[in-house]
Amino acid sequence: MTAPISGFPALGSKAPAFYAITTNGTINFPEDFKGKWVILFSHPADFTPACTTEIATFAAMQEDFKALNTELIGLSVDSNSSHLAWLKEIEEKISFHNYNGQKINFPLIADNKGDIAALYGMFRPELGDTKTCRSVFFIDPDSTIRAMIHYPATTGRNFAEIKRVIEALQTTDAYGISTPADWQPGDDVLLSAPKTHQQVHEREQKMPDMQCSDWFFCTQKYENLKDKTNRKATFSR
Repeated sequence: MTAPISGFPALGSKAPAFYAITTNGTINFPEDFKGKWVILFSHPADFTPACTTEIATFAAMQEDFKALNTELIGLSVDSNSSHLAWLKEIEEKISFHNYNGQKINFPLIADNKGDIAALYGMFRPELGDTKTCRSVFFIDPDSTIRAMIHYPATTGRNFAEIKRVIEALQTTDAYGISTPADWQPGDDVLLSAPKTHQQVHEREQKMPDMQCSDWFFCTQKYENLKDKTNRKATFSR
């Protein structure tokens, strides 16, 4: 197979739309996933060791992502029959970390011609391979691409980081703050730097739960964020 020419969609752009045959039937993306966060990910090939560990890990974390209003969609250029046979083997024979035969409920796209992979820049000809790399796209309920991570075929993904990115995006959306380096849910968050001279003086007065090292660098306790009662509605918008 010759990989189609591909280019990365931009952060902040709308996720390219597509129809696809999957292990759960035909899907119309993003129409079928309105109101949901989506993690769209590609893997190089069925029946390969690293890819098997990744599908198993996603399957073990399905309920964690469901709790975050997040759907999983996988993709490779293998056929639907190959996907189905592979998933059956994983469910019946594979044990890996927290996975021990859980049913794999999320769909895998059979992108035989590579058309969808090309739309999302999942082919990297520079790597000398016609298979998809390990791409991860974080897509919000408005079908906007909010983050991307790309790994080579030889490197399995960090699933704690994938979950953390979703949680960070949802937290920043809900409360209008930023998350610092190495942030984990429950950690302090960052307040935006003042944009006017008046805001600088207001910042100097400080809020009771604000910790400031300087006028531009202030943190706030996660548990003191405003509008907690609206958090669920915001995450499900």
